[in-house]
Amino acid sequence: MQNPISENEIKAIALYLPQFHPFKENNEWWGKGFTEWTNVTKSKPKFKRHYQPHLPTDLGFYDLRLLDTMIEQAALAKAYGIYGFCFYHYWFNGKLLMETPLEQMLKSKKPHFPFCLCWANENWTRRWDGMEADILIQQDYDLKDDLEHIKYLLPFFKDERYIKINGKPVYLMYRSELHPNINEAVKVWRGEAKKAGFEDLYLIRVENFKRDFDPKDHDFDASMEFAPDFSIPLQKYSKKEPFNHFFRKLLHKVVGKEDGLLLNKVYDYEEIVDKMARKAPKTYKYFRSVFPSWDNSARREKDATIFVNSSPEKFQEWVDKTTQYTNKHFEGEERLFFVNAWNEWAEGCHLEPDQEYGHRYLQALKNGIESK
Repeated sequence: MQNPISENEIKAIALYLPQFHPFKENNEWWGKGFTEWTNVTKSKPKFKRHYQPHLPTDLGFYDLRLLDTMIEQAALAKAYGIYGFCFYHYWFNGKLLMETPLEQMLKSKKPHFPFCLCWANENWTRRWDGMEADILIQQDYDLKDDLEHIKYLLPFFKDERYIKINGKPVYLMYRSELHPNINEAVKVWRGEAKKAGFEDLYLIRVENFKRDFDPKDHDFDASMEFAPDFSIPLQKYSKKEPFNHFFRKLLHKVVGKEDGLLLNKVYDYEEIVDKMARKAPKTYKYFRSVFPSWDNSARREKDATIFVNSSPEKFQEWVDKTTQYTNKHFEGEERLFFVNAWNEWAEGCHLEPDQEYGHRYLQALKNGIESK
């Protein structure tokens, strides 16, 4: 069942990573027993006052093969005003990865919490380790596969918990521009949805790489802002203190002293929040997004992207502004925005409680939504 919420209420949908359980391919690629927790727990600070590692509290180092974990997650999310989860979904020409949590949720009908899916349609590479060219499993496209894909998805769409806008199942695609025949694929998807009894699909393309692109050109209904927006020019955090920055570079060059502020892309959270909040409305439907924090150094020895100075207070301010924006620019069941993310622990991007902040980011989200 969907949350008892008015169609005119703001719906915050949190992106959800189903990585937190061992499976065959991860064992082969990264070592037996690997999950996201493997990277999270070995992370260390890279410079003074760098917040690492991010370690969980309430839910612990969970295993998503246990349905009880997902039930607890849903209860916690609902308590703080989150409407539903958007699960990343991994399909490679009929090959599924990390499908166990989603399929057991579908089969068991638990938890009773709204959800939708986002096809994470990139190649799987060793990018997390900084090796983009090392492809682990490749994404190929053809219309026959698109037909098989939508047939796999239909049982999810038919689930009473599945998030819909005006009766249309909401389905996201991470990078629609990678599909060489995306318009033809969309015809297949919409056609099969109508055969299954739906009026149509509500398709959203994630705007992370190909930006400022009208989703209608791919026959999508809307776009979703990805947060953080890495296209926004930002000043490196170390340059905010030019004198100290000069000496860091000097020590690095002369004596070879490694400096985490120089070896990584470190920016100010407050700066990107202010710039993202000021972005002008698009000429097309554009759902906004927020993120509580970001730090993917758990996955990278160097060249990580880190935002310092994130805080529940600044996050709440941003959620408040995003709520106002959504109220102003959308009506009815389209009044929604996205949060990146519920549980991207290895990217330091999570609403789930950690040992440093507890429930403060969750409370900030709730306060920001209710401040309208």
